[in-house]
Amino acid sequence: MRPLLALPAVRRLAVPALLALAAIAAGCGSSGGSDTSGIPDGSDTGAAAAPTTTAAATGACKQVQAPAAKKNGGQTKPTTKLDPAKTYTVTVQTNCGTFAFTLNVKDSPNTTAAFAGLVQKGYYDNLIFHRIVPGFVIQGGDPTGTGEGGPGFSTVDKPPSDAKYTLGVVAMAKTQNEKPGTSGSQFFVVTAPDAQLPPDYALLGKVTKGIGVVQAIGQLGDPADQQGTPSQTVVMQKVTLSQS
Repeated sequence: MRPLLALPAVRRLAVPALLALAAIAAGCGSSGGSDTSGIPDGSDTGAAAAPTTTAAATGACKQVQAPAAKKNGGQTKPTTKLDPAKTYTVTVQTNCGTFAFTLNVKDSPNTTAAFAGLVQKGYYDNLIFHRIVPGFVIQGGDPTGTGEGGPGFSTVDKPPSDAKYTLGVVAMAKTQNEKPGTSGSQFFVVTAPDAQLPPDYALLGKVTKGIGVVQAIGQLGDPADQQGTPSQTVVMQKVTLSQS
């Protein structure tokens, strides 16, 4: 799913109707088939550009080949809920470095349970960030790498009315036509100080380690390309879950 304004046959984060007309289609599969939900492209939401990081400027990301696409859909929805009294941390190792985020079990019990279940299955290993919009978001979690795929199921956790999508917030992408808080497997990490998105995207968590890595990845795209085509392949080589 691509957290951008939703356009026909493309997944993006939904934005107000007037802005949606200006949005560019961005793949953001949440269920199993041609999933076209996503988030706005940033230019239409007034998101402030994040500063260029040294890592991005110096080419800290190792050059790697894009992994083979995985099967679209076919996953069984995880049903085991997470304990809200515990802290769950997802660690994402990439060819650009490692970052980690804690899961927001309180606001998104269904979403976090499904995400954690997929992580434990190794679902996210060797998937790419298929959409990178500098100064806005990085988006991944599509098994096909096209922005159109998903796990074959969806969950719903309507975000709080005061939800904010600021730097380091991790949320789930959805199609324009899906109800607020719907998600599959595609997620995005905000790289703007404030993406200025409406409270439509299920809150997955918040980056607690490696925000510099996230910002470096966030520079690997063309700000003028609303599709968010990465300028370099960024692979989630290993994604793990821990609790405390």
